[in-house]
Amino acid sequence: MGWGLGLAALTAVFAVTFYAYYLVSRVLDHCEAAGRRHIRFRELAADVLGSGWVFYVVVSVQTAINAGVTTGSILLAADCLKIMYSDLAPDGPLKLYHFIIIVAVVLALLSQLPSFHSLRHINLGSLILSFAYTILVSAACIRAGASSNPPAKDYSLSSSKSEKTFNAFLSISILASVFGNGILPEIQATLAPPAAGKMTKALVLCYAVVFFTFYLPAITGYWAFGNQVQSNVLQSLMPDEGPSLAPTWLLGLTVVLVLLQLLAIALVYSQVAYEIMEKNSADVAHGRFSRRNLAPRVALRTAYVAACALVAAALPFFGDIVGVVGAVGFIPLDFILPVVMYNMALAPPRRSPVYVANVAIMVVFTGVGVIGAVASVRKLALDAGKFKLFSDDVVD
Repeated sequence: MGWGLGLAALTAVFAVTFYAYYLVSRVLDHCEAAGRRHIRFRELAADVLGSGWVFYVVVSVQTAINAGVTTGSILLAADCLKIMYSDLAPDGPLKLYHFIIIVAVVLALLSQLPSFHSLRHINLGSLILSFAYTILVSAACIRAGASSNPPAKDYSLSSSKSEKTFNAFLSISILASVFGNGILPEIQATLAPPAAGKMTKALVLCYAVVFFTFYLPAITGYWAFGNQVQSNVLQSLMPDEGPSLAPTWLLGLTVVLVLLQLLAIALVYSQVAYEIMEKNSADVAHGRFSRRNLAPRVALRTAYVAACALVAAALPFFGDIVGVVGAVGFIPLDFILPVVMYNMALAPPRRSPVYVANVAIMVVFTGVGVIGAVASVRKLALDAGKFKLFSDDVVD
């Protein structure tokens, strides 16, 4: 997308998602004030939109998002481990799927934590890791770009108008995944009541962190490598051919930080799937960790992680997976549904700026989602020629 459109798209998605999450928080507060407290996105949507089928649509979209994020996190974490391993042992016998198994085993063990609320310490650690990763990877990109032998960089765009258009909408779909959060009601439910006002403060704090951790790596990475920068910037910093473009200790520490961060992301996004599965398998007459409930809990959570790991190993299309999840999952759930629910629940006057802005966002991002889905499927078709079952390389 280049410097101008790229930063404009990043800023637009930044602003719209903040606004959309604020609207969801307002709708939750409105329903709670009316005596209907919701702790799940699917229940909130079904209540506001007044249709039973909405519940199942949101469940399906949330499930697709959670599975996609978990699969992508496992794949990216394994890819980071493989990049570091290949740098230390270029002729080593381990393949990508070996590292996927390692990550999946660790994630399956961590998945046995009791509840969403029990992840609060992991979330705090994730925040610290995000800051540390941002500083390290940005420093590495600046060092690489300013070195006496900098990597070749190209800021030009494709000469084909159709190619540029599809790439732009694919990029927006990927940005939607990056900023997406399909579990906001589940997060707000962990706040002590009354939640009104607290969630707004939390959003402001969250987006202050997001601004630092998203803009700095995006700007330094694109400056250092241009349009040749990889989805996983560590691949650009540690190319298959030639020496690493940053000190090994810095890259090694960065790999550890991003690995821990990805495990935290996968844990959070898996919780909705676990809750859905265990709602049907658990017996409320017995304790959560009774023999009756513990066995299916361990089996189902382990099976879910194993299934995501199998998909990651068999179909290592990281960039393509993120694009599809963004277009068909995050855009409907995080860009369209919030503005629709706000207009229906709080019913602002039809000529008010809020109502008009919400309708405009709904129309624009419905179009973006449809074209983004086409662009993502097109990218998958183009990358099919690179496909090899259980490939040792991640396809961007």
